[in-house]
Amino acid sequence: MHIKFLGANQQITGSCYFLEVGGLKLLIDCGLYQERMYTARNWEQSPVSPDEIDFLLLTHIHLDHSGLLPKIVREGLSNQILTTSPSKELIPIMLLDSAHIQEEDAEFKKKRHAKEGRKGPFPEIPLYTVEEARQVFPLVKSVPYGSSFSLAPNVSVIFHDAGHILGSAMIELMISENGKQNRIIFSGDIGQWNRPIIRNPSVFEQADYVIMESTYGNRIHEDPADVEKLLCQVVNETVDAGGNIVIPTFAVERAQELMFYLSRLARQNKIPDLMIFLDSPMAVNITQVFKNHKDSMDEETRAIFNEGDSPFRFPGLKLVRSVEESKAINFINEPCIIMAGSGMCTGGRIKHHLVRNITRPESTILFVCYQASGTLGRQILDRNSQVRILGKYYPVNARIEEIHGFSSHADRNGLLKWVESLRFPPKRLFVTHGEINASFSIASEIKKKGWNVEVPEYLEEWDLE
Repeated sequence: MHIKFLGANQQITGSCYFLEVGGLKLLIDCGLYQERMYTARNWEQSPVSPDEIDFLLLTHIHLDHSGLLPKIVREGLSNQILTTSPSKELIPIMLLDSAHIQEEDAEFKKKRHAKEGRKGPFPEIPLYTVEEARQVFPLVKSVPYGSSFSLAPNVSVIFHDAGHILGSAMIELMISENGKQNRIIFSGDIGQWNRPIIRNPSVFEQADYVIMESTYGNRIHEDPADVEKLLCQVVNETVDAGGNIVIPTFAVERAQELMFYLSRLARQNKIPDLMIFLDSPMAVNITQVFKNHKDSMDEETRAIFNEGDSPFRFPGLKLVRSVEESKAINFINEPCIIMAGSGMCTGGRIKHHLVRNITRPESTILFVCYQASGTLGRQILDRNSQVRILGKYYPVNARIEEIHGFSSHADRNGLLKWVESLRFPPKRLFVTHGEINASFSIASEIKKKGWNVEVPEYLEEWDLE
């Protein structure tokens, strides 16, 4: 057995692992790099031969885990991509949107660079096209949660609920070789316990090897009970100041969770009557997928639906699809809430709303998603004096706020809770998907248990027993 780390090593995005077990070559995730200092890797040839991959196992559809699927299919991947049923339904929405943005951004940069008389650091062509994204869909096969699926006579896989976003999974591989059995667990992104809409993350009592994320390995979230209170406070204070609340939002889970809380605040009259825009065609489409998979939600959310209501429908909410509707938001003179993608401000409609609001002291830019190092969102969150948006520099005059408790990732305590469910130490635990400080912080804490813990580097390889 052999593993090679192809992404999200001592940094957040680009999750990808190459595993050779039981005569099979497996790829776990195939993520897009979103931190500016690593985006060149998106354009490089895959470090492994895609045409040799027997199966690609996808933990979930966030682009830092799935965003390079069209590229790797173009490079030769032709075998099955296995994932959960909700993820299979979400993949076309996510990848078509990503491809559309790739095409739009490439055209925009080409025109801008021609006007400026220069060339950018990357080719002025899309990383992949809409048509290339469509080539992924026939390869995707869904596997039910909790069911063992045979990849070979001696290798099987089970997808377990990760409690991160709709359809997210932890991957458990069982390998029988030379009279021995080994269990390998890929955590994917570990969710928080007792969050609205989705179920709690799965835990395991036994594993031989564990590959674990560490996004918040050095941070503690606010008490979940405070999230609604903090959101209410930001909204009311900004409305009193006469500004807009602009929320960079991931289309999957974060948009729906925001609607869940805003719905309660609006129905309880804890915030004023105001227009609340979900300005993301993708988020609108994904919200429909949520409604199609009520069986994957927690008891509280299913009860709301069973009563004939919906947390995704309430007074003041406007679902925005067209470009014309999106542009019209800019002409509203009253305070409003604008939720738009992308969650890290790396593309999409959020950039246009930032241009209109980031120079306004009365407006608030509210972050409820993780902002990876080097992204526009991180620059704003770090309160840079000015930031570059759509080719121009703007002073950051708006109020900048962050609510950690919205995160769909477990914090340090949650990660330790997940690890401590193992009754016996694994032979080795690999810490990935975290910035250097976060990964080494949680690794150091786990090492205190006497476990063998590694924080692998990009392209590092390990022979497993």
